[in-house]
Amino acid sequence: MYFDFDPGSATLWVFLAVVLFVLVLLYYGVHKKIGASLDERADKIRTELDEAKSLREEAQALLASYQRKQKEAEDQAEEIVKQARHDAEIMAANARKDLAERLERRAAQAESKIATAEAKAMAEVKAKAANLALDAAEKLIRTGKSANQAQLVKDGIAQMGKVLN
Repeated sequence: MYFDFDPGSATLWVFLAVVLFVLVLLYYGVHKKIGASLDERADKIRTELDEAKSLREEAQALLASYQRKQKEAEDQAEEIVKQARHDAEIMAANARKDLAERLERRAAQAESKIATAEAKAMAEVKAKAANLALDAAEKLIRTGKSANQAQLVKDGIAQMGKVLN
C-alpha cells in the first residue's frame, strides 16, 4: 500500500483526524469508561451465571427429591398391591372354606332328613305289618280255624305288598 505524505492529500488528513480523535478519547478517559463498562457487564454476566448455576443446582436437588418421592410412592403402591393380592387370596381361601363347610352342613342335613324319612317309613311299615298281623290273628281267632301256617304267611306277604304300594 502506498502512503502519500502530501499536505493536500485526503489520506493524510483522514489519518490525522483519526489520530486526533483517538487522542481526545484517551484524554477524556473513554477507554477507562469503556473498560469499566465492560468490567461491569462482565460482573453482571458472572453474577447471572452464578445465579443460574445456583438455580440449576437447586433444580437438580429438587428433581432428585421428586424422583426419590416418586420412587417411594411407587414402592408404596407396589406394597399396597402386594398386600391387596395377599388379602384377596386369604379372602378367597376363606370363602372356599366357608362354602365347603356350608356344603358339608347341607349334606349332613340332607342325610339326616333322609335317615329320618327312612326311620319314619320303616316305623310306618312296621306299624302296618303289625296291624295286618293283628288283623290276620284276629280273623283266625274269630273263625277258629287252624290254618296252614304257610298259607297264612303267603296271605300276609300278599296283603303287605298291597298295603305298601
